[in-house]
Amino acid sequence: MAARKRYNRNSLTMALVAAMLLPTTAFAQDAGAQPQQKDEGETEQAQGAGASKTLETVTVVGSRIKRAQVEGPSPVTIISAEQIEAQGFNTVHEALETISQNVGFGQNDFNANGGFTPNAGVINLRGMGPGRTLLLINGRRANDYPFPYNGRSNFQNFNNIPAGAVERIEVLAGGASAIYGSDAVAGVVNVVLKSNYEGNNLRTKAQTTTEGGGTSLDIQWTGGKAFDRGSLTYAFEHFDRSPLFAYQRDAFDSGADNPSPPGVNGSAGVGGYQPPIGIQIRRLNPSTGATLGYLQPAGRDCSASEFYRDWTYTSSTTGATLGPGCGYDRYVAEQTIVNGTVDTSAYVIGNLDFTDNLSGWASVMAYKSNASLGGGTEQWFGGPQPNATFYDPQFGTRILPIRALTVETYGGSNGTFQKFKEESWELAAGLRGTIADRFDWDFTLSKAEYNADRTRPRMTVSGATAYFLGNRLGTTGTGAYAGLAGIPNGLPVYKLNLDRFYGAITPEDYASMSTQVTYDAQSENSLANFSITGDLFSLPGGSAAFAAVLEASSQSYKLDTDRRIFPDIREIYNLTGTGGGGERDRYAVGLEMSFPILKSLTFSAAGRYDKYDDITAVDDAVTWNGGLEWRPFESLLIRGTYATSFKAPDMHYVFAERSGSFGSVTDFELCRQNNIAATLCGAAGANYNYQAFTTSQGAPGLEEETGNSWSTGFVWDVTDNLALTADYYEIELESEVAVISGTTIIQDEYGCATGTYTNGQPFPYASGSSYCNEIAARITRDPQNGNRITEIRSGPVNLSYRKVTGVDANVRWAYDTNRMGRFTTTFTWSHIISHETKLRADSPLANYRDNNATSDFRSRAAVQLDWRKDSWFSTLYVYRLGSFPRWNLNNTLVTSGELDSRVGPHTVANVSVGKRFSDKLTMRLNVNNVLNDLGTEDPTYNSYPYVWYGYGTYMGRQVGLEVNYSF
Repeated sequence: MAARKRYNRNSLTMALVAAMLLPTTAFAQDAGAQPQQKDEGETEQAQGAGASKTLETVTVVGSRIKRAQVEGPSPVTIISAEQIEAQGFNTVHEALETISQNVGFGQNDFNANGGFTPNAGVINLRGMGPGRTLLLINGRRANDYPFPYNGRSNFQNFNNIPAGAVERIEVLAGGASAIYGSDAVAGVVNVVLKSNYEGNNLRTKAQTTTEGGGTSLDIQWTGGKAFDRGSLTYAFEHFDRSPLFAYQRDAFDSGADNPSPPGVNGSAGVGGYQPPIGIQIRRLNPSTGATLGYLQPAGRDCSASEFYRDWTYTSSTTGATLGPGCGYDRYVAEQTIVNGTVDTSAYVIGNLDFTDNLSGWASVMAYKSNASLGGGTEQWFGGPQPNATFYDPQFGTRILPIRALTVETYGGSNGTFQKFKEESWELAAGLRGTIADRFDWDFTLSKAEYNADRTRPRMTVSGATAYFLGNRLGTTGTGAYAGLAGIPNGLPVYKLNLDRFYGAITPEDYASMSTQVTYDAQSENSLANFSITGDLFSLPGGSAAFAAVLEASSQSYKLDTDRRIFPDIREIYNLTGTGGGGERDRYAVGLEMSFPILKSLTFSAAGRYDKYDDITAVDDAVTWNGGLEWRPFESLLIRGTYATSFKAPDMHYVFAERSGSFGSVTDFELCRQNNIAATLCGAAGANYNYQAFTTSQGAPGLEEETGNSWSTGFVWDVTDNLALTADYYEIELESEVAVISGTTIIQDEYGCATGTYTNGQPFPYASGSSYCNEIAARITRDPQNGNRITEIRSGPVNLSYRKVTGVDANVRWAYDTNRMGRFTTTFTWSHIISHETKLRADSPLANYRDNNATSDFRSRAAVQLDWRKDSWFSTLYVYRLGSFPRWNLNNTLVTSGELDSRVGPHTVANVSVGKRFSDKLTMRLNVNNVLNDLGTEDPTYNSYPYVWYGYGTYMGRQVGLEVNYSF
């Protein structure tokens, strides 16, 4: 290929090393950020944008065929290690979170602290779900994180990749099952680690927040040595970050931050803000269990903790006075919003040429993490089990007492910590060679294992009962408690220990009624892969090329959860969990072809057969794709691709043991039974908004998900320094596996009874239909407790349909000045045109994109401006999260038109400035979130933390100093 001195998308070296997509790389390297190196498969490496080199071929994600042009029929985004540094990020996960294709919400530290996978980082391309984005490391499928996502599905952890070892990250946002098999539905992320590195580089970065907390130190050592017939590359990293609690930020430190409590800012109900409950005794209707009012015995007060305060509570529905209690404003803010973690990782790879046509390599990657996070303080609400009421003879009535613990009880906030100990490793080795100077082959064996242990403090049922209640005194209707006027028979009888209930609870008291709950999880993955690629025959446009692959893999996981939290045991107070384990073997064969029909026209195709050996209904799957590249003239590429995809059911969806969880519910059916409108149910008080128990377990009969995707677009090098790219895409998915949630079951129970959804829209299933009968069978109610829900039976099912359409675009422009230096600008943008879903085949299409139940953004965009002059360099990186539906579309400010139905975009700016002091020493100052923006306000957002979790900027402004030293 003739060398061209222009800012050209067809130059692979410029794409991979000189920031084809984001031009920071050239500046960072020229500034001495780290020594130059050769990447696997490359013979030369350009020293900056515009360099002229003769290129050999290299493999880029989306194809196993080596090529001299990074742009093919599917768009690929490439992020270099230098870009990650320039944009102010410390980890692979942080960098990927901000790419424009990542429009979907992924669990983060703030909203995961009480969940199942709070120490893992996920990516959600196209909003299709984290498990539908495949993570590869050096082209190999990464091992699963051993804990399931939200206790449900399997996924890969983007947090355990050593950032110091990363050479580049390749992102293909589209179906790629015909190349990589299951899970590559929404896209593939391939993290390419360093190889053939020459020299040593020590990078140290210290970072803190301007408001305090979240201080971190990152130390990376990358080095290597080339020998006559081989090379050795190594990378070590140590990352230490202190935790950040919600109460350390003014915006999240109190329930009083709620912008729309009942009756305020258009919110339904009356009475305004009332603090979360610290101490309260509810006097109940003896027969129904409904709350009649609140009790506070004479001589009792709220002095047990400085965090409590006296409060007279009122009904949020009628405004009537209910009675006294102790408010606990900071209760919602006792959790961490950023985990504390100490992570150590290492990566070593060695290459050795045995002959001119045969070489070998071996690598090891290891990761160890000790993380601490706080899920908040516990609350005791009735006993022995949560929400259980009883007859108390000292009050002569049925009661429900509530006591929220404070941090003094734990000996300080750190005493609330859940602790994670994680270790993962991967061993890989292979041979590669050439046959007849024409075909390149590669044989790889790898073995990966991930172990994770989790502990958390928790009250036991017996301990809490003994502390607050003592021994059971009897049962109403029998013995001394027979014939009580107005009191139904069968209620347990306890006498609440008022001294303990209203008194200070010391760490010693807590130790007497608590335990450490333990979880132990492990996942393994073994892989054997043989691939061969090369040229077959000549065509008018060049040589027809092919790649073939044979794969065999074995995958397993085991989740040993503390048996005391299982739903049929429930010895731990207000905590349930999930366990499970299983194995799966997979075999695959694939073929890929590329036909340069003309110099300007190339057609490519791929097919793959996957065979599964497990207990599911999945036997095998065939996927294929086809792509077209047309270059009507040298600087313009017009492209298109069509691909089929599939996803085998996640192993935990299949093998999960019966588990349960407590969660807040709004009981719309109970509101209907008591003539309360659905729009008012959320503000109807504790009788209709309470903690409910939901169970779930695996479903071995699940089928695979199947889908297809297609895209079309263009790449245009307008001038030497200006390039434009735009692509349209569609992704469809059939038989999607998901857990039918407790929220869906509750809302559909209401729909089956009324013929409408809770928002008034028509409900598609008639009362008595098979679907409504299924929903009714998933809910159990207790007539003796006001007909409240006692259990919701959730679980994974094959749903019907999901379709996402959208556009991606980017612009890259470079400009040299004589006096002010060199500037480059990159703009990237992704927009979801539509996101439609169906629950069942006969359900109507639902507009998920604009529904306030969505957890995804409509668009994402980023602008990066780089500048370099002499020894100075700087980067401004601004990313924008698009508009989002209002939290509460029934808010009167929205229904009246005073507020738009969508929240405005959220924009974050990061700035870095650096200087090269010598060939060996470079320093850079980073300021992330310069404007200290914690999220776009929504006056209708009345659920803590009162802004959308997905913003992820809760740390506020961060300032960091980075020092790079090469030796």
